Amino acid sequence: MTDRLTELLATRDYLLADGAMGTNLFALGLANGASGERWNVDEPGKLLGLHRSMVEAGADILLTNTFGANRFRFELHGLASRVGELNEAGAALAREVADTAGRPVVVAGSMGPTGDVLEPLGERTVAEAEDAFTEQAEALKAGGVDVAWIETIYAENELDAAMTGARRAGLPFIATMTFDSAGRTMMGIAPRDAVGLAPCRRHRPVGFGANCGVGPAQLLDSILGIARGIADGAADHTIIIAKSNCGLPTLDAEMRVCYDGTPAVMADYAVMARDAGARIIGGCCGTAPEHVRAMRDALGATPRGPVPTHADIEARLGPVRTTLEVERAVAMARDDAPEGRPARRSGRRRR
Repeated sequence: MTDRLTELLATRDYLLADGAMGTNLFALGLANGASGERWNVDEPGKLLGLHRSMVEAGADILLTNTFGANRFRFELHGLASRVGELNEAGAALAREVADTAGRPVVVAGSMGPTGDVLEPLGERTVAEAEDAFTEQAEALKAGGVDVAWIETIYAENELDAAMTGARRAGLPFIATMTFDSAGRTMMGIAPRDAVGLAPCRRHRPVGFGANCGVGPAQLLDSILGIARGIADGAADHTIIIAKSNCGLPTLDAEMRVCYDGTPAVMADYAVMARDAGARIIGGCCGTAPEHVRAMRDALGATPRGPVPTHADIEARLGPVRTTLEVERAVAMARDDAPEGRPARRSGRRRR
């Protein structure tokens, strides 16, 4: 029996996912530092309105307002006892909008990282993370999601834990990792390698891709890397997901993080993402309904073209440090390191 996302993909060349959740909630009045997931019960009308605006803009996939709704992130807000309630409520709101859309719309249960570094580098155990993701996934399933949407992951062991949680809950799932300006995750994983990680081979997600990061140009490089990994035989699943931030972050007069991407920028990104091999395309931080609408219009009006080169990407969207450049820098550093002394890792950002 296939899931609703796979069924819809079988009828379409690509699907359009929605835009951002957090930055749109800030625009609706959410206070800095507050838990946006509380609005699933405190401000349901605003969530319903945001979901509807994404569907009206053309989104085929709605992500729930549950990105940080696992027990560890909720502990920071005194909400650890409300994981089930707030995940189920968030799922039900998106489900209500999808079921009244007048066309097929998939509800995806957003599952972000725990916020902790897992063992052996951190104190949080993998088993604890698996239990937390299972708890969240079960509540999302109870609320009516079609698929779990694991996103913004940077470590292999946390990817494995999140996929384990979704499988325990009996949900199909997709997964996206976040690659930064050095072309790797915080833990040093390159896009080409990420698609072939052991969790992907073992759990077999419906799709795999990249989200967030530092802007559309860099994210497109990640998509090209993932596509290259698939072509090289690292994985046999071929549904690629692209969900880029809306340009680059800036600070406004009230010290809120904003993004400088215009609808035209996101339209160019969407077309290039499709041509690079992505079949699910959406926006992450900063992406509002007007950006989603521009992406829909551009995808519908622009014939499929050749796979974009890095020169094509830079001409439309700005500079990008390619993953191939990073790999060459790592190799050069390794070759230049004194005998018996490990080379300093290039391409990994300290945090």
